[in-house]
Amino acid sequence: MPDRAVADPAVEIPPDAWGRRSAVAPVMPWVFGLVILLLLVGRIVLTPVLTAPALQTWATVFVAICVQALPFLVFGVLLSAAITAFVPPSFWTRALPRHPYAAVPVAGAAGAVLPGCECASVPVASGLMARGVTPAAALAFLLSSPAINPVVVVATAVAFPQQPLMVVSRFCASLAVAVLVGWVWLRFGRSSWLRVPSRPPVSGSAWADFRDAMRHDLLHAGGFLVVGGLTAATLNVVVPREWLGSVAGVPVLSVVVLGLLAVVLSICSEADAFVAASLTSFSPTAKLAFLVVGPMVDLKLIALQAGTFGRSFAIRFVPLTFLLGIAASIVVGKVLL
Repeated sequence: MPDRAVADPAVEIPPDAWGRRSAVAPVMPWVFGLVILLLLVGRIVLTPVLTAPALQTWATVFVAICVQALPFLVFGVLLSAAITAFVPPSFWTRALPRHPYAAVPVAGAAGAVLPGCECASVPVASGLMARGVTPAAALAFLLSSPAINPVVVVATAVAFPQQPLMVVSRFCASLAVAVLVGWVWLRFGRSSWLRVPSRPPVSGSAWADFRDAMRHDLLHAGGFLVVGGLTAATLNVVVPREWLGSVAGVPVLSVVVLGLLAVVLSICSEADAFVAASLTSFSPTAKLAFLVVGPMVDLKLIALQAGTFGRSFAIRFVPLTFLLGIAASIVVGKVLL
């Protein structure tokens, strides 16, 4: 039998490293132990804070705002992307009057056809502007769509079953504010104040353009929805409820307070009528202000509008809309309510 191969004497068997500890101490066990320690300390220190009623209320309001608004935001993004991809620009020149002052009320009245929330109206209005629609007309549609669409009208009628004039008052006041804001912006607005959103370049495929526009709008608007929801939830916790009861009996002040409350609460327009109906200590005119202002100016909307159209636009558009909303509520409430 041939001899086995003789091992190379240069190769040490067993290797010299066997049975010896590494010069570098292991790190992972220490990291694991530190994580466990932090979890234990965090549980002891943070549990009373995380279970505090104020924080639970904050989390509930924030989640409710985002969950309530997200489906309508997605709907608006889909509609805006469809307008961008499938509707030719020539359609808008035929559908709207050529004269800008006539186009504003027509666009405002078109809001009664589209069932959507205020979060949906922002991407749709930006899509209209990107397709060449007069900004004032697109803004009128932005304000009227979440306030006078069929879903909101039915919800208001259900919330106020014994007050049919509340439905009529909300429709008239909201449409009047939308048209007035459009006309004021047409008369005094400057192009430098409004950033018309750009759209992804046309690729030649309608479905590809639809996908690109949808992704662009959803990522852009979704972030600002979260910012607005965080702000609204914080103010919901900070503002004491007792402050509201003390001003309910003051006519003009109660209207302004409920208008501001609508801005802070940021309730979806399909649900705000039920909240307004629960404010029994306030007058019908004050409740009307809550219903008119909320779908046009609230914290999540301000964040969406500033992010979509620019900060210069928001700091002018928001106060104008709020003041006209309060004024229209007082006038219409005095006449009809």
